[in-house]
Order: sequence, then structure tokens, then C-alpha cells
Amino acid sequence: MSEEPPDVLVVVGAGGMGQAIARRCGSGRQLLLADIDRELLDAAAAALTAQGQSVAVEPVDVTSHEAVRRLAGCAASLGPVRYLAHTAGLSQAQASAEAILKVDLSGAAFAIEEFGKVIAPGGAGLVIASMAARFLARVDSKQRAQLLRTQADDLAGLPFARAGQFANGALAYGFAKLAVTIRVQAACAAWARRGARINSISPGVIATPMGATELESDSAPMIRAMIGQSPAGRTGTPEDVAAAAEFLFSPQASFITGTDLLVDGGVTAALATGDLDLTAS
Repeated sequence: MSEEPPDVLVVVGAGGMGQAIARRCGSGRQLLLADIDRELLDAAAAALTAQGQSVAVEPVDVTSHEAVRRLAGCAASLGPVRYLAHTAGLSQAQASAEAILKVDLSGAAFAIEEFGKVIAPGGAGLVIASMAARFLARVDSKQRAQLLRTQADDLAGLPFARAGQFANGALAYGFAKLAVTIRVQAACAAWARRGARINSISPGVIATPMGATELESDSAPMIRAMIGQSPAGRTGTPEDVAAAAEFLFSPQASFITGTDLLVDGGVTAALATGDLDLTAS
């Protein structure tokens, strides 16, 4: 009898959160790690392999729908695609509003759509959003409906989703991440027809290379206020996000789908109650 292939965990984005999820959730599974940065991809794969993981790598530009489609096909060729963690993203300190929308919105939408076609029964996916979606973005009911129903390829053409509509990269980032949570809701039923679940995670300030870049930007005073005045009183770690991912992937979360989990140390709650005042930053 031929041996059944192991479950496949796909991690898109080989940065701090992606690597932490791979370390925590990849044991005993076939890991497929994907990123546009080949040097980062190879270094992450080598580190994970040295820790006993079974790792395949695939370069991918998430802004290309065809590239994401090929990645999903590659994953399916390795075995049953049971888990997807889409962590690829750009922040306002790293890129223009246009690039942020291409990667953080369109790229995530392509992954949600294409992996929804190959996810195995009992599988689960998650997409990294951001707490910024809670206080840097608003959409009205008509815009929400369009974000729910528009095909992934057409999202960039929505008038309110064009780069020129945003005064700065931070607003584009917040909008893109809010749109991601809406796209997760939109995909929930399609994933359910395959016997699978999908959710998003909205991290707060996390100690990653991206987070370090933010602390060197013009937003640094606001970010430091978020850390110092939050209920947790500390910066989050990639392991905090990986722990949440492990839970959402697990059978213990079998009744959780189509939702967004805040992993922000209480920042959003503190803003809502007035315990955190960013206008003073």
C-alpha cells in the first residue's frame, strides 16, 4: 500500500510572522513556503529545515493572480492542502499606497480565491489583516457590498479602492486590511462548501522587521504610545500571532469561520474606552 502524503501547510510570506507560524504549525506536515524575496525565502527554508521541518519553496509575486494560481496548484501537487497562512504584506513605511493596495488587498484576495479551490476537507485558512483596519478605515454599506461581491481581479478598479483616494500610505494600509477582513467573510461560504474554514488575524504592534521599520518612521510616536498605554504594556511577538494561528487551525476552532481575531494587546479596546489617546502622540 502506498503511504498517504502528509497534510500541506502553505505559508505565503517568509517574514517574521510567517516563519513563526511555520515553526509552530509545520511539524509533521509538508510545509510550502512562498515569498517574492528569494534570498529571504531560502534563508527561512534553511532555518526551518535545520529545525526538522519538511520544506518546499516557491517564489511568488502575490500581485499576479496567475502566479498565485500556480502556487495553489503547486501546493495541491504536494498533498492535501489542509492549511493556508497568508502573511505577505507591505506597510506604509515600506511602500507607496499603490503598492500597498496591490499586495495587501489584491494579493490577499487572489490567495483567498485560489486556495479556496484546492483546500482539503477539514482544512483551514487564515489571512493576516491588522488592527489598523479598526481605526484607520471606514466603508459605507454600498462599498462593503462591493467589496463582498466584486471579483478579485476587479477590486483594484473600484473607484474607492484606487491609490489616489488615499491621502497617505497609512490610510491605504488601513483600508486594504479592512477589505481583507471583508473578503474573508465573503469567502466563508465557498470554503465551507469544501468542508473548510477561513478567518483573519489582526495583529497589533509586532516585533518583526516590518515593525522595526515602523518604529523608524514618522508614525513612531503613535506606535510607542500604543505599546506603552495598551493593557498588555508590551510589543507583541511573532509567536503571539503563531499561537493564534495554531488555535484557528485546530479542531478547537471548528465552529469559528468568517471572522477576525484581534491579537493587539488590547490597543483597540483602549482606544474604544478612551484609555489610549493617540491625538496626544
